[in-house]
Amino acid sequence: MKVLVIGSGAREHALCRSLSLDPDITALYCAPGNAGIAEVAELHQVDALDGKAVAALAGDLEADLVVVGPEAPLVAGVADAVREAGIPVFGPSGEAAQLEGSKAFAKDVMAAAGVPTARSYVCTTAAEVAEALDAFGAPYVVKDDGLAAGKGVVVTSDLDAAKAHAAACERVVIEEFLDGPEVSLFAITDGRTVVPLQPAQDFKRALDGDEGPNTGGMGAYSPLPWADPKLVEEVLQTVLRPTVDEMRRRGTPFSGLLYAGLAITSRGMRVIEFNARFGDPETQVVLARLRTPLAGVLLAAANGTLADLEPLRWSEDAAVTVVVASHNYPGTPRTGDPITGLDEVAAEDAPHAYVLHAGTKRDGDAVVSAGGRVLSVTATGEDLAGARERAYRAVDRIRLDGSQHRTDIAARAAGA
Repeated sequence: MKVLVIGSGAREHALCRSLSLDPDITALYCAPGNAGIAEVAELHQVDALDGKAVAALAGDLEADLVVVGPEAPLVAGVADAVREAGIPVFGPSGEAAQLEGSKAFAKDVMAAAGVPTARSYVCTTAAEVAEALDAFGAPYVVKDDGLAAGKGVVVTSDLDAAKAHAAACERVVIEEFLDGPEVSLFAITDGRTVVPLQPAQDFKRALDGDEGPNTGGMGAYSPLPWADPKLVEEVLQTVLRPTVDEMRRRGTPFSGLLYAGLAITSRGMRVIEFNARFGDPETQVVLARLRTPLAGVLLAAANGTLADLEPLRWSEDAAVTVVVASHNYPGTPRTGDPITGLDEVAAEDAPHAYVLHAGTKRDGDAVVSAGGRVLSVTATGEDLAGARERAYRAVDRIRLDGSQHRTDIAARAAGA
């Protein structure tokens, strides 16, 4: 099977790494990719937002499957263009991807499907914003309605900061604050059958102790030893299947990866948000534990044959990933700094720990930073404590001037 992955982040590196280990894969391509992905896949240049260009590239490569990684190409309808070219594609249509592209749309779907979520208001004027903030009180939760690369949500007790974020957005969703721990649960679906993956927890805040601004994610771990064993089945029955059924009822069936961000509150489980693709950094730890070859699962979703698959197989090991970010992230990051120590990780820590590239590029013989979240280190172990120790040992080998990372990823869950 020839597979083309679209994207250039750590999520796509994790996907490519898993696919490269699949014995059914005869050729693996990625466009545009990054310095790390180039070690496991053949890179090609393409405008990831140009559906016709992606479809043409897939045709030229005779790809049997296209996997669209990031949210922006999905919302732009890239998967539609590939499907129209007669090539199987893993990823929802542009209309279905509005589950992530518009938080107001997602709220409407959840209401119709009876999915438990936070009470909310959709606001377009300063007066509406002020009224909604007053109705819910602090802490205030203000979400940009559209895509914002993981940085569109502000949770603050500062009323002025909440209003300022709302004013910077064309349309916002203002919600009640949900207490309790957060869980990320992915599900692969072909529009009818829904196959949940293993749950994970990520860390959105930039600094230790969940301080600092929201980011696209600074680390993650799986499994969740504190979670109710019945959680996945509960989410499948009350969130995932009803949402997929409602999307099909609307005539916009959702096929691909449905990501449910959940809060386990004092009043029960609530959906915080939906994403229409694998989430970063949770993908790194979930795929590290998946034992079923990935390509066949993604192709079954693309072809509508998920119901015929055997149950997924999982490792009993735990996995932890730690994101290394560049100077000043999540503000305007400094780029172009050389990254060293990658060879040391490969020599000393593999296969139990490895580096997944995100914002990197080649500069001659050197690998340099090219974005905010530069790379993530993923490690496995018999338990979270062991996986965490391996991850941070590998992180310590990596040198990037001015870089930052959280030191408390999975610490509480591991009993550290």
